[in-house]
Amino acid sequence: MEEFLRSYSRLCRERGAEPQETVLQRLHELPRGRLDLAAQSLTLDTCRALGALLPREAQLTELVLSDCMLSEEGAALLLQGLCANTILRFLDLKGNNLQARGAEALGKLLRQNKSIQSLTLEWNSLGAWEEAFATFCRALAGNPALRQLDLRNNQVSHQGAEELALALKANTGLQQLDLRWNNIGLLGGRALASCLSSNRSLWRLELAGNSVPSDVLRAVEQAMEHSQDRKAAARESRARTRVLSKEVRHLQEEKSKQFLDLMETIEQQREELARSSRASALRVGQLQEALDERHSIINALKAKLQMAEAALALSEQKAQDLGELLAAAGQEQQSLAQKQAKEHRLQQQEAAERESKLLRDLSAANEKNLLLRNQVDELERKAKSQQDQLFLARQELTNTAAELKMRAVQAEERLDLEKRRSRQSLEDAEQLRAKEVEHMARHLEESERALQERVQRLEAARLSLEEELSRAKAAALGERGRAEEELMKAKSQVRLEEQQRLGHLEEKLRLLAQARDEAQATCLQQKQMVAEAQARGGQLGLQVEALRRRLEELQQELSNKDQEKVVEVTRVRVEFQEQNGRLQAELAAQEGLKEKVAALERQLRVTASAHREALLDRESENACLREKLRLREAEIARIREEEAQRASFLQSAVLAYVQGSPARALSPHK
Repeated sequence: MEEFLRSYSRLCRERGAEPQETVLQRLHELPRGRLDLAAQSLTLDTCRALGALLPREAQLTELVLSDCMLSEEGAALLLQGLCANTILRFLDLKGNNLQARGAEALGKLLRQNKSIQSLTLEWNSLGAWEEAFATFCRALAGNPALRQLDLRNNQVSHQGAEELALALKANTGLQQLDLRWNNIGLLGGRALASCLSSNRSLWRLELAGNSVPSDVLRAVEQAMEHSQDRKAAARESRARTRVLSKEVRHLQEEKSKQFLDLMETIEQQREELARSSRASALRVGQLQEALDERHSIINALKAKLQMAEAALALSEQKAQDLGELLAAAGQEQQSLAQKQAKEHRLQQQEAAERESKLLRDLSAANEKNLLLRNQVDELERKAKSQQDQLFLARQELTNTAAELKMRAVQAEERLDLEKRRSRQSLEDAEQLRAKEVEHMARHLEESERALQERVQRLEAARLSLEEELSRAKAAALGERGRAEEELMKAKSQVRLEEQQRLGHLEEKLRLLAQARDEAQATCLQQKQMVAEAQARGGQLGLQVEALRRRLEELQQELSNKDQEKVVEVTRVRVEFQEQNGRLQAELAAQEGLKEKVAALERQLRVTASAHREALLDRESENACLREKLRLREAEIARIREEEAQRASFLQSAVLAYVQGSPARALSPHK
C-alpha cells in the first residue's frame, strides 16, 4: 500500500488540501489488498482523491468504508471511482446514511462494475426514496456478479420490497439477501415470497423485524430450504460431474495414449511399407526402363516392318502386319489381333475378289480396246478402199478424158479425111459434125457431171468414215477413261472401307497408316504406269508380268522378314513373360504387406470399438445420474408446489381473518 499512500498524499497536495492523518495512519497499518477506513470521518477532498485512485488500483480487493459519515457528494465521488475498477470484490458502506443520490450512485455502480461480489449497505436510508431505490433495484436486476447484499435498516417499505421482488425475478447471480429491520410488511413479504418461485440462485433471505406474518416467513424459509437443497443437489451434481469428467478425461488420456502408441506402430509399419514401396518402385522403374528399351527395340522392329510393308499394296500383308503389331503389344490384345486378322483375311479375300474383278474389267476393257482398234483398222481399211476406189474413179475419169481426147483427135483426123475425101459434102459433114460435136459435148458434160457427183458422194462417204473413225476413237478414249475411273473408284472404295475398319486403331497404327499411304502412292504410280501401259497397248502385259514377278519377289522377301520378326517377337514375348512373373512376385509381396496393414487396421477398429463401448458405458452412467438428478428436481418441485399450496391456503386463511377483523394498523412501529 506504500504506492497507494504516496499517490493519495500527492493528489491531496495537488488539490491544495492536506491528507488526513487518520487515513495516512490506517494506510500504514493496513494489509496488502485490503483498505479499511471504518469509523473515519472522510472529508470531501479525501473522497475525491480516493475516487481518483480507485480506478487505477489493481491490488485492492476489499474496501471497508463503514461509519465514515460520508456526504452525498463524497459517496458519489467514491462510487464513481469504483465504476471503472475491475479488481474489487468486497465493498462495505455500512452506517453512512446514504439517501437518494447515494442510491442512484449505487445503481450506476451496479450497472457498470461487474466484479463486486459482496455489498454491505446496513444502516443507510436507501429505501426512504422510492424512485432512487427503484433505480438501484433495476441496476441490481442486470448485475449477474453480485452474490451477497446486505440491506438491513434501510427503511425499505413494501413498495421497495416489490421493486426488489421484480429485480430478483430477473437477477441470476444473487445468493444471499439480508432485509432485516425494514418496513416490508405483509404486502412486501408476499411479493418477495412470490418472486422466489422464479429465482433459482437465491438460497438465503432474511426478513426478521419487518412485520411480516409468520406464515409468509415460513413460506420464505421453506423456499430457502428448497433452494439450499437444490444448491446442495447442484453442488453434489457438479462434484459428481467433475469426478465423472476427471474419469472421462483419464479414459480419454489413456485412449489417446493407446491411440498414439497404435499410430506410432502404424507409422512405423507405414515407413516400412514406404521403404518397401520405394524399393519396389525403384525396381519397377528399372523394369520400366528395361521395358522402355524393349519397347524402343520393338518400335524399331515395327518401323522396319512398316518400311517393309510400304512396298506392298495388298490388304493381306496389311492384315498380317496388323496382327503381328497387335501380338507385339501383349497377350491382352491377342484375341483382338486374331479378330482383326480374321477381318483382314476377309478383307483380303474381298480385295482379291475386287482386284480379280478389276483385272477382269481391265482385260475386258483391253479386249474392247482391241475390238475398237480392230474396228478402227477396219474403218481405215474401208477408208483406204474408198480412197482406192476414188483414185480408180479419178483414174477412170482421166482415162475417159484421154479417151475422149483421142476420139476428138480421131474425129478431127476423120474430118480432115472427110474434108480431103469430100469437099463437096462439107456442109453436110459440118452439119453432121456439129450435131455429133454437140451430142458428144452433151454426153461429155453428162459424164463429167456424173463423175463429179460420184466424186462428191465418195468425198461425203470419206468424210462420214472419218467422222465415224473420230467417234470411234472418242468412244474408245471414253471407254478407257471410264474404265480408269471405275478402277480409281474401286481402289478409293477399298481404301475408304479399309480406313473405316481401321479407324479405331489410327492412334496406335499411325506409322502403318503412313505405310499404307505410301503403298497407295505406289499403287497410284503403278496405276499410272498401267494407264501408260494401256496407252501404249501391247506393253501392258509385259509390265504386268514384270510387276507380278517383282511382287512375288517382294512377297518372298516379306515372308523371310516375317519369319525373322516372328522369332524376334517370340523372344521378346518370353522376356516379357519373365518380367511379368517377377512383377507378379513383387505384387504378391505387396499384397502380403497390404494384408498386414489390413490386420493392423482391424485391430485398431477393435480397440476403438472397445474404447467406444467403455465410453458408452460411462455415458450411460452419466445418463443414469442425470435421470436421478431430474427425479430429485421433480421431487423438489413437487414439494415446493405443495408448500406453495399450503402457503396459499394460509394466505387465504389470513386474508379471511383480516377481512373479518376490524380495521387496525397492520404493522407496528419499530
